[in-house]
Amino acid sequence: MKKLVTIAGLCLTALLLMSAGGRDSSGDKKVRIGIAKIVQHEALDACEQGVVDALKARGIDAVLDHQNANGDMNTAAQIANKFKSDKVDVAVGIATPIAVSLATTFTDTPVVFSAVTDPVGANLVSSLANGSGNVTGLSDAIPTGEHIALFKEIANIKTLGYIYTSSEANSISALTLVEDACKTLGLQLVTQAISTSAELRQAAEAIVNRVDGIYLTTDNTVYSALPALIQVFSAAKKPIFSGDVTAALNGGCVIASGFNYYKAGLATGNIVADILEGKKPADIPVKFLTDPSESDLLFDLDEAKNCGITIPAKYLSLANYTYENGKLNTK
Repeated sequence: MKKLVTIAGLCLTALLLMSAGGRDSSGDKKVRIGIAKIVQHEALDACEQGVVDALKARGIDAVLDHQNANGDMNTAAQIANKFKSDKVDVAVGIATPIAVSLATTFTDTPVVFSAVTDPVGANLVSSLANGSGNVTGLSDAIPTGEHIALFKEIANIKTLGYIYTSSEANSISALTLVEDACKTLGLQLVTQAISTSAELRQAAEAIVNRVDGIYLTTDNTVYSALPALIQVFSAAKKPIFSGDVTAALNGGCVIASGFNYYKAGLATGNIVADILEGKKPADIPVKFLTDPSESDLLFDLDEAKNCGITIPAKYLSLANYTYENGKLNTK
């Protein structure tokens, strides 16, 4: 009898432990947050860290599930289904493809996107003025026309190169902006589409001798293999303008201008915290980083010299990063 009582006690304990999943030692249920990015590179990693730090700063004690789709849409769909099976309280999607997978999978659970260039074009929301249903988030749209005008002025660009990922909705949206800017500025445009990061070097080699320089927007596939592109263009002494400063901190891009992805992550984390504290996603407008302190400007003086370019003093004084003699300097 004593043996039977012991076995029954063990079974009861096991049941109690099973039913306590997602609870801390005090018995309070912790929130579960799934954070997924489409691929790993410096900008998206910084964004992810910003989300985590914002949640901590807001006192959100959550169980976090970090996932990386490695650029594969099937994996993105699997991650979305995993988050649904785990009953996360909020799902965060960093970059367009994974955000779309989450928004397609969840109909009621809040989905917060981040680093999405064109959330309306990606059908994540119907308007930038508000979220749509259970979905809202942050856009990383950059001033493409202003960037290309600056590139033309500083590097005397007449023919611009542009490589984009044909399967990324944000890349297609950015291509339209690049085409419009080149038309307005009287520049010739040479484009090259890729499907995976493994194709980037070959794409760079295919256009490098046909252009005066290359402009990069926020294409995740391109940035995940950026060193290959830098090698090709640096060897040809052709300048690169990056719309993502985070990826340019290790050198190789003559000009980099864009907002700070860590601060984008902080803003995204605050949206998640607002929702956990009771706000409805549909009532939260799409967030943009408009404060100048949330953007960065970098000049790589080593690479500028390699390309025979002198950065005007009026722009150099505005930079908060310079790269010179193989070292990053921060103002």
